[in-house]
Amino acid sequence: MQHRIVVLGAGYTGAVAAGRLAKRLHREDVAITLVNPEPDFVERVRLHQLAAGQDLKPRPFGEMFADTGVELKLARVTAVDVDRKTVTVAAANGPEREELEYDTLVYALGSGWNDRGVPGTAEHAHEISSRPGALRLRDRLAALDAGRPVVVVGGGLTGLEAATEIAEARPDLDVALAAHGALGDWLSEKGRSHLRKVVDKLGITVHEHTAVNTVEADRVTTADGRTLPAEVTVWTTGFAVHPIAGATTLELGEGGRIVVDATMRSVSHPDVYAVGDAALANGPGDKPLRMSCASGVPMAWQAADAIAARLTGTDVPHVAIHYSKQCISLGRTEGLIQFVTADDHAVEKVMTGRKATLFKELICKAAAWSVAKPTMGMPSRRRRVVRQETRSRARAEAAA
Repeated sequence: MQHRIVVLGAGYTGAVAAGRLAKRLHREDVAITLVNPEPDFVERVRLHQLAAGQDLKPRPFGEMFADTGVELKLARVTAVDVDRKTVTVAAANGPEREELEYDTLVYALGSGWNDRGVPGTAEHAHEISSRPGALRLRDRLAALDAGRPVVVVGGGLTGLEAATEIAEARPDLDVALAAHGALGDWLSEKGRSHLRKVVDKLGITVHEHTAVNTVEADRVTTADGRTLPAEVTVWTTGFAVHPIAGATTLELGEGGRIVVDATMRSVSHPDVYAVGDAALANGPGDKPLRMSCASGVPMAWQAADAIAARLTGTDVPHVAIHYSKQCISLGRTEGLIQFVTADDHAVEKVMTGRKATLFKELICKAAAWSVAKPTMGMPSRRRRVVRQETRSRARAEAAA
């Protein structure tokens, strides 16, 4: 009997985990099912480019996982029962439902936009945390006449990349950024200086220390009572995890993320692993790893290697996950690489200008390559699953 591994979500972390597991284990021993509602990979770190009018290279999963043994199931996850060890899915384009049984579950459903309950946001604001959202914003921006106001709410990485990308692609629009704190307040002095220079060059109006309380069709209202004209509002104030985990008996932590140990294994259900934005894992200094591709891909490596080791009876590797840099695109011709400590605090060293642009592009391509070629770049030797595990399951099913 094959050990059944079900991976939920085929973003960066889910796709990387599935591919790495396929490389680590014999396909005769394991059945790996990757569940995702779309047939191709979405480069989430480039969705601000898509929204600004650029076309992204298609990356079909059928090509990525050809001849790997990974089965792609095009479906939406509707429920997870971690006590019965089942996942309920609905066909991507229909009401048909199916129940999948698993022996090991990799939960990688990630996150979406977080409207933070601000009135009017769900009705009037645009998000770029998903491809459908980015495409809707793309169409809306394309329909805008010159001089119309666009407000990006949120001064984090996503907000900075969205505002600069839109301002560069559409210099005829009146682009503004509403930041809760000071512009780039987590960056070093050199980083903040360069960011300010680029933002000023692009003509972006920055409203610092500004919280938005309401969103309407043509304006946003701030906490201090100001009204900012906004023909289009782009909401980038952070991410909220997929709600499926909240309906399970998994132990959850802050923000509804699944609490895991150093190997990305659930602390409450040892047959469940969580990776990426869905997982609450600690990094250097016992600080939670932030939601990012920089955290998610190493988490996927860690989980896949731990699963493979436990199934094959070999030593479980423990590799510390840490940070070295934050890569920020500021349009197609400018960028900022902020070097950081292992626990993600900015140091004075930065890389800027064309060199930073090329470096960020390399990082994006490497991330996509790690998904497009999930089984390359690793030792070719596969390990056999310890057969005692499957024999024990067969005896238990026979007894039942």
